[in-house]
Amino acid sequence: MSLGYLIDVQGTLISDADKSPLLGAKELIDELNIKNIPYCVITNNTKTASDIFLKELQGKGLNIKYYLDPFMVIKKVLNARDIYPFGPDSFCNVLESIGFRVDEDKPEALLIASHTEFNASSFAKMITLAQKGAKIIGMHGTSIYAKNGKTYPGVGAILAMLSYATSLSTSVVGKPSPLFYERALDILRTQNSSLKWEDITIVSDDAKGDLVGAKTLGMQTRLVLSGKVKSDKEVQPLISHIDTIDASVEKIAKEIRARD
Repeated sequence: MSLGYLIDVQGTLISDADKSPLLGAKELIDELNIKNIPYCVITNNTKTASDIFLKELQGKGLNIKYYLDPFMVIKKVLNARDIYPFGPDSFCNVLESIGFRVDEDKPEALLIASHTEFNASSFAKMITLAQKGAKIIGMHGTSIYAKNGKTYPGVGAILAMLSYATSLSTSVVGKPSPLFYERALDILRTQNSSLKWEDITIVSDDAKGDLVGAKTLGMQTRLVLSGKVKSDKEVQPLISHIDTIDASVEKIAKEIRARD
């Protein structure tokens, strides 16, 4: 029996299509709160300031008390102030609001978020800035990005391409970075100080971007088919990293409700 949970948002608690709560999402959070089971909702949100996004989720009826996203840990990963952001305008605006400055010529780091409008010119600029000495940092390591009924390369896929193109190393701020998971563990331990990795179950719709790294740390992993992945056939190469596959979080909510 899991003693604590890390729970993804997009495709797990809310729909990729219309951002509405998915089947069992409200019930899952409510049951965790009622039974005082340690949890933290962990998201790769990079479009909205952390406090605002949390309020948006709460406004959908998700009574989340414990929350973590990449903006909340970025300064532990990156000491530099001068950066060049690659992503939607909203991403750039949040970065500036938390103290980063955009340097278009020679930034100390380039920061990459999910975006539907990346093109060859975008990738060329990433490579050029990296070759000038900018660190290559992804806000997360998602494998694919589902948006508007289409599937785009995730930030993790873009990082792999840049590393191959430049022979330079890359780093990640959010999932599946060990530092991000360590911060999530810290939050769980404010609820139960004795928790260890093997006590924790992570729930997500992204097998490669979330669950593989979590499994390496020793967590139990549950894949839900309510987001990026629609069939277990899509994740057969990764099946050794997945302990359980569920249609949605509804089953998990029912399991927790049935606990004594």
